[in-house]
Amino acid sequence: MLPHPPLLVAIQDPPSRRSVLPTFPGFMSFPPPPPGRPRVALYVSRTLNQHLSCSTVFHESSDMLSVDVFSPEGLFGSPHRSLRVTSVYLLRTNSPPYLSISPERFFSFLSYPHLVLGDFNLHYPLADPCRSLSEREFNISRRYFDAAFEVPYHLLNTPGVYTRFPFDAISRPSVLDLAFANTALSSFVSSWDTPLPSTRSDHVPCVITLKLPAVMLPPPTPHWALLDLDAVGRALDAFTTLPCPARPTPNSMSWWFDISSTRLTSLLTSHAPSKRPCPRAKPWWSPRLSSLRREYHRFARVSRLNPSPLNWSNVKSSRRTYFKAIALAKKAHWSDFLSSAIPHSVWTAKRFALGRPPQRFPDLPGASNPAEVAETLLDHFFPSKPPPPPLLRLTRYEDYTPLTSEEISRALSKSSNTSAPGPDHIPYSVWKSVHQIKPSLLPLLLDPLLAHGFHPPSLKKALGVVLDKPGKPSYDSPSSFRVIVLLRTRSKILERVVASRLSAQATICSLIHPLQCGSLPGRSTADAALVLQHNVECFYHLRYKVSTLFLNVKGGFDNVESPCNNPTLVWFLMRQVTNYLRGFCWTILIVLDYY
Repeated sequence: MLPHPPLLVAIQDPPSRRSVLPTFPGFMSFPPPPPGRPRVALYVSRTLNQHLSCSTVFHESSDMLSVDVFSPEGLFGSPHRSLRVTSVYLLRTNSPPYLSISPERFFSFLSYPHLVLGDFNLHYPLADPCRSLSEREFNISRRYFDAAFEVPYHLLNTPGVYTRFPFDAISRPSVLDLAFANTALSSFVSSWDTPLPSTRSDHVPCVITLKLPAVMLPPPTPHWALLDLDAVGRALDAFTTLPCPARPTPNSMSWWFDISSTRLTSLLTSHAPSKRPCPRAKPWWSPRLSSLRREYHRFARVSRLNPSPLNWSNVKSSRRTYFKAIALAKKAHWSDFLSSAIPHSVWTAKRFALGRPPQRFPDLPGASNPAEVAETLLDHFFPSKPPPPPLLRLTRYEDYTPLTSEEISRALSKSSNTSAPGPDHIPYSVWKSVHQIKPSLLPLLLDPLLAHGFHPPSLKKALGVVLDKPGKPSYDSPSSFRVIVLLRTRSKILERVVASRLSAQATICSLIHPLQCGSLPGRSTADAALVLQHNVECFYHLRYKVSTLFLNVKGGFDNVESPCNNPTLVWFLMRQVTNYLRGFCWTILIVLDYY
């Protein structure tokens, strides 16, 4: 047994069904791109992926796959921020270099740590000094070792330690599974060993230990479902915000809002217990299963110390009971999930039933690490524009209508409790409870921002979750992905209020087409379909031939003319929108696990 669970597992010639790799709890699979049966596969621990960025690097051959591990703080306590792990599976061919991949393909110079491992299917005296080689076999393998030493790469195998044990009694053991580390990585290699038994294959697992930094558990987050509303109500009764500056500047208004928001969020966080989600947490687990697991392991330990028929019988009985209870718990949880399914969760059940979709990472040209991938995506989805002139002072609109608690209630009623929150991790359900306890608090906090047409920078920090578009022929372009922007819920509440006021003002000023159905209260897609049906039937009765042309204008919202030039709109609302659209800070998150 290993003292610690592995963080990355490389498999050559993995078992697959219809080019789909098997799944293992706690690991994410990275196969080569289709088509064809995958010859190599890399499994990355979810614990590692929670703290470091992992991205795949595809090559021309399906016999070779790389994974880049990136950390902005550096790896191994060094300035190196990237680590590349390359898995190869060499097959014999009839033409030079007599193996499926030439050595120059994976033994290349990299300034950051690089680990090359796999089934090389060749013999060399340095790895297997007791083996007698023919001249042809020696020349084939020497080319690969010479290419490695020229870069240089260092062999990690212990000479003479076999990695392949044939099942027949005629062939002798050999060393086919090799591992090489370049100069940047060799100083961080702690050991190479084969401590594990065979996995029903003629190859034994090789374990490489690197001096990785200690993997920290994720920080605890508030468990908002267990928020003590009674204690929050008593605390909110005594809570007061600081007075807003009389003649505010952007800096003073940002300072006032940040201080008031921090005090409010700190009050809420102090009355919510903390939780630390575990990647191995199962919704179907129960205390009874924990008890059965402890009983099974207790009998197993007793049987190892005293191997008797009675103890072995207890082990088999407890194991049978334990795994049967797990199967029943999974079945009961799945039945409860299906019986309580609502229209929104039906699609979730469908995804669970169909299995996990293939995980895709943006393989963008010119982007060799996660930082460059994020920069390329940001440039595509949010191209930089010349900044507008800075605001020196904020002016309050004289005829401004104060923000009311009814407007906040309408904005919150349109917000889903299950919507993913932004960087502050505060869901809408918390703000609904706060507004119900003290309706004057949120208007008191957001009204000065709306009155001065100002959106503070603290509300412009967002998470951009990158998801792939299904059915694309290739994923080497940013257009094959989409970004889901997760803003702070306080910012979304203010957005809904501004959108509601803008919609009413634009309707009064006749700036909206009478047939506009989107983003207007009381109108929906059904109304647009009915209008189209009515027009078609009218022309049909006049014996005209009717055709409908649908246009998808790409990038239209990013290039619309500024509404501030229209004097009929309320200027502070336009300034609010203009100030909102500039100065955002994005954090790109690439989701590789959908469940």
